[in-house]
Amino acid sequence: MVARRMPVILGTAVLSACTSVGQVGLMTRPTADAGAIVREARNYREIGPAEGRSCRYFVLGVIPFGDSTAVDALDDALQATGGNALLNATIETSLYGFIPIYNIVSFTCTTVRGIAISVE
Repeated sequence: MVARRMPVILGTAVLSACTSVGQVGLMTRPTADAGAIVREARNYREIGPAEGRSCRYFVLGVIPFGDSTAVDALDDALQATGGNALLNATIETSLYGFIPIYNIVSFTCTTVRGIAISVE
């Protein structure tokens, strides 16, 4: 009985993860004036679905490299589509750890999804 459950127990001890998801209405680049876009009711052209991802890695819990900010993920999504804003955006943040007790390697990723638009 214990022998059958051992792969599940070992898998849980070696890998752990958690994810959170949030919704936002409009995401623009930090250099854009989002207030002016809404206030002036500018026209826009819908480009289509877009997704961007950004990750930050940690080795031994103290050596970080990469960037997992929503701004970096947004830039990734907009660069791929040629848009300058996302409508109906969703931000998903995930944290993964391998051998979490010792924190050998862990990483966090932010994924941004939405409808890419080009504001005129």
